[in-house]
Amino acid sequence: MKYLVATDGSSESMDALERCLEIAEPLGAYVEVVHVVQPELHDLGGVESVESAVDAREKLVFESVSDAEDRGLDLLEEAEAVLADSDVGYDTGLLYGDPAPAIADYAEEEGFDGVFVGHKGRSERMEYHLGSVAADLVQRATVPVTVVR
Repeated sequence: MKYLVATDGSSESMDALERCLEIAEPLGAYVEVVHVVQPELHDLGGVESVESAVDAREKLVFESVSDAEDRGLDLLEEAEAVLADSDVGYDTGLLYGDPAPAIADYAEEEGFDGVFVGHKGRSERMEYHLGSVAADLVQRATVPVTVVR
């Protein structure tokens, strides 16, 4: 058996890793933890509202892919510290793109038996407007998805 855990650094995603390990250890299962690299949009602040594309260009900055990868590798190091204390075989890795489709596609392509994900991610405010990655993953995945609260 092998399980995939998606992490974004939120406490909920770390709870998903812990839950996965509770199930994987007695089974002797393999666990892989992934983070989906997706550069974030940063607001440089200020009290003036954005009124034009020029204003937006000056106030809104996308994180570089390199910085997003570095952030993801840091998150995977945190997960690896938890994995190292377990008795499971494991690996970690980066995926790229829109999180739910990237995770679902990877799980299917690599033949995982299940996916574990936290019910809320780091970007709770954006999820309120755009929809939850966990909910989207449940709809897309062809393998069982465990959403951990």
